[in-house]
Amino acid sequence: MKITDLSGLLVVSVEQAVAAPFVSSRLAEAGARVIKIERPEGDFARQYDHLVHGESAYFVWLNRGKQSICLDLREERARALLGRMIARADVFIQNLAPGAIDRLGFAPEVLRERHPRLITVSISGYGDEGPYKDLKAYDLLVQAESGLSSITGMPEGMTRVGISICDIAAGVTAHQAVLQGLYARERSGQGRHISISLFHALTDWMNVPYLQYVYGGKIPERSGLTHPTIAPYGAYADRDGREVLLSIQNEREWLNFCSSVLGLPELASDPRFSDNSSRVANRSALNAIIEAKFAALSREEIVERLENARVAYGRVSSLEDLASHPQNRFVEIETPTGPVRMLAPASLVDGQTPELGAVPALGADTAAIMAEFDETQLP
Repeated sequence: MKITDLSGLLVVSVEQAVAAPFVSSRLAEAGARVIKIERPEGDFARQYDHLVHGESAYFVWLNRGKQSICLDLREERARALLGRMIARADVFIQNLAPGAIDRLGFAPEVLRERHPRLITVSISGYGDEGPYKDLKAYDLLVQAESGLSSITGMPEGMTRVGISICDIAAGVTAHQAVLQGLYARERSGQGRHISISLFHALTDWMNVPYLQYVYGGKIPERSGLTHPTIAPYGAYADRDGREVLLSIQNEREWLNFCSSVLGLPELASDPRFSDNSSRVANRSALNAIIEAKFAALSREEIVERLENARVAYGRVSSLEDLASHPQNRFVEIETPTGPVRMLAPASLVDGQTPELGAVPALGADTAAIMAEFDETQLP
């Protein structure tokens, strides 16, 4: 199903890496025309890896459905061409290093004065003000700076979240803000400037531990795959070492778990485990009982018992498990080196998965876009 909700809109994006390409890729999925401005050597995300039959996994994920033009914005003619493109655009996105877009002559306040209907989007590491505003920022640095690392990992040490969560948080936040801006423009006729930073996008998501600390003096513990305040709520291994993560949310579930999953109905009335607070206080003893029972069972047997008892669970999946997961939906997209089957976007539209455009080769649309915007002399 081809989505055309944003058809007729032009998005021009001087973008690299993850956050800005995330925004423009979602606009492209919705039918907008997205022109991706790349430096002559290309978006450096093209070189993150070469694992998708020669293409980068991140680049394939975040650049489907776009056009690619290579411009060296240090050259006056290239900047003039970009200016003409922006003059026709509805949305202009950039995530260059702090101050770089201003030095090129495309400061958001200048563009907004020239083009009142334009929506400008700047994505940075730390925002437009404050002592850190000029710092470069990358995902793992912001995971640490935002406090996310301090609550992620095991008791003995912190760990990185396994995906670029700060970049993605900024991209998700910017996408929502762009759609809101487009809706507002339909009413007012006026565009707006949107400023998003990786730090502020992630610290918004950190509000629960922040509020717990500021108002309650509580510092969340790093607890791996164990919930810090509910028990049993964590991962337990079967006889082959494969883990199932289960969650008990109320006393009815606890009774069912004891009788139907563990086969120990008397455990429910044990004073050590009679309510959640007691179970948390005696978590080590409780875990030892559960681990001993599960060590005699296969993961399939554990799952069957949990389902019969209506206890919530999730298999702790490896990437091999994910690749063959029965709940997956897939889409196929074209790339410069051939078709790629990938996990589908989360949303269905009227029960159908949106059709996605091709991933562009570096500079694939340079000549055509130059001609369209009346510039044919750039090398």
